[in-house]
Amino acid sequence: MKKLVAYITCAYPDENFTEDLMLSLKENGVDFIELGIPFSDPVADGPIIEEANLRALQSGFKMQNLLNVSKKVANKINTLWMGYFNPFYKKGLDFYINKALECKIKGFIIPDLPYEESLTYKDKFKNIPLSFIDFVAPTDTKERIKTIAKDSKEFIYLVAYAGITGSGQEEDLTQIIENIREFSKTDIFLGFGVNEKTAKKKSKNVDGVIVGSAFVKILLDENLTNTQKIDNISSLALLIKSEIN
Repeated sequence: MKKLVAYITCAYPDENFTEDLMLSLKENGVDFIELGIPFSDPVADGPIIEEANLRALQSGFKMQNLLNVSKKVANKINTLWMGYFNPFYKKGLDFYINKALECKIKGFIIPDLPYEESLTYKDKFKNIPLSFIDFVAPTDTKERIKTIAKDSKEFIYLVAYAGITGSGQEEDLTQIIENIREFSKTDIFLGFGVNEKTAKKKSKNVDGVIVGSAFVKILLDENLTNTQKIDNISSLALLIKSEIN
């Protein structure tokens, strides 16, 4: 069965909401939560997730909120921390590795840390039950894919197109997927531009999909109550899970 990863913005509108949403998503077909760490300059994300980041920061988000949510829920559903490198760097990656292990986090996704720079830190993940998720882009050469894929853990994040999340572009990824399969047995999850309309097509030949903007759009809808937001996001997750399988 193909897997579904759901990106949500941590602690927006508050911690309790995030915890309830994570548990509801687990009950509605989501296999991994990509718990987004709000940041002022989310360079890989489109306007929807950028707006959620801004609102969370304006509401007073602190990294302690991430730890509080993770301690309560990460042992109940596979949870990844998705964030830009600056917050990790500020207090030290070792600090957050230790906290992640305490919280039973599955891994880190840091989109603005290029593979070559990540090598400085990847040894820290070798002998612990914590993954550093690698990205492969449509622009990567076969040789580069071989380098990236050879020691990947948990899954490889295949970027569906060159650009930002939620922009809905399309590229033929057949050869890229074949190249990854040649060098790695690690699952391939495809992200960027995946929603209820595109999920079935985009899930072809990969092991799972990552959905963010489609869920966060509901999260931002101020015409909905928190209960309605959770219900609508969960229903959408269930629909997407059925579409990819």
